[in-house]
Amino acid sequence: MKLKIKKGDIVQVITGDDKGKTGRVMLVYPKKMKILVEGVNIQKKHTRPTQADPKGGIKSKEMPIHYSNVMILDSDKNPTRIGIRIEKKGNKRQSIRYAKTNGKDL
Repeated sequence: MKLKIKKGDIVQVITGDDKGKTGRVMLVYPKKMKILVEGVNIQKKHTRPTQADPKGGIKSKEMPIHYSNVMILDSDKNPTRIGIRIEKKGNKRQSIRYAKTNGKDL
C-alpha cells in the first residue's frame, strides 16, 4: 500500500501518549504502515558496553508509530487530511497532494 505521508513532512500526533506533539517524518516503512517521527514515541533501550560504546547504559531511541495515528499539518499549521489531484503538463500526468482543509498544495 502506498502511503500519502512522505519523508520530510511535518505531522501532528492525534492519538496515544504523545498526543498533540509535532515533528518531522524521518523514515517511512510502507510495508509495516509505520513512520518514524522526530521527537515522538521515545523509548529507553538498555545497551551493553562495546568497543564502540565502552560505557553502555540506557539510551533514548525514537520508535516508529502507525501512520493512522498522525495527521499532516497544512500551511496554516492545522492538522488535515490529504487529497490527491491529477494535473496534466503536456503529455505527462502529475499527481499533486493537497490539504483538504484549505485546498493548498503540500
